[in-house]
Amino acid sequence: MEFLLDNSETEKIFRQITGSIPSMQNGITASSMEERGIHYEKNWGVSLVDLKNFSNSIEKNHLLALKLWNKHWRETMILATLLDKPEEVSEEQMDFWVKTAENTEIVEQMVSNLFTQTPFAFSKALEWCRGKKFHVKYAGLLMMGRMALTSENDIDEMFELFFEVIQPLTKDRSLHTIFYRSYCQLARRSPQLHKECVAFAETLLTLDEEQSKNIGEELLNEINSEDFIPFIKK
Repeated sequence: MEFLLDNSETEKIFRQITGSIPSMQNGITASSMEERGIHYEKNWGVSLVDLKNFSNSIEKNHLLALKLWNKHWRETMILATLLDKPEEVSEEQMDFWVKTAENTEIVEQMVSNLFTQTPFAFSKALEWCRGKKFHVKYAGLLMMGRMALTSENDIDEMFELFFEVIQPLTKDRSLHTIFYRSYCQLARRSPQLHKECVAFAETLLTLDEEQSKNIGEELLNEINSEDFIPFIKK
């Protein structure tokens, strides 16, 4: 991680934030998350809506975001993803946050709130799809789907690169849900990408791996369905 000198104003804001979070706590939410296997070093159970509203009153600040992340509370890490400046985020920071993520909730937040807006979004997504750790691969697939859904100016050819790296991920049962969700978002992006998504899914049916065949069949049933076709962007 990069080393940044602290300053008194940022430290003051940091202390105000960490002092305010306990007053928004929801013990029932925190307990429910624990029961569902979502673990954090410290979790006050503050809702995502409340955190989003809270962040709207705070000016974005890269140093503040790094300090909040390093606090390792669920709420401070989520606020870090909301308050960082995408143009100041480094590849090293992105790798560090993803590789130290404790659960899929925080991966979803860092990708949706911050990483897809950075200059490194495409390169990191492709790299992470080739990763070894579950949360790294999860982040890569999530980035693919989010960019397919929200990126306005990127050409289809950029997304075609994902077909070269995602086939091994079809073998991993633990990635089934995020693969399915992100792949469908990719197939909705344009008629051309939909056509290529159909062709790729058909190749999965020819593989020896049963899990790959199963997800290929599920994807073909979904993206060729009458309910799906009208939602493809023209």
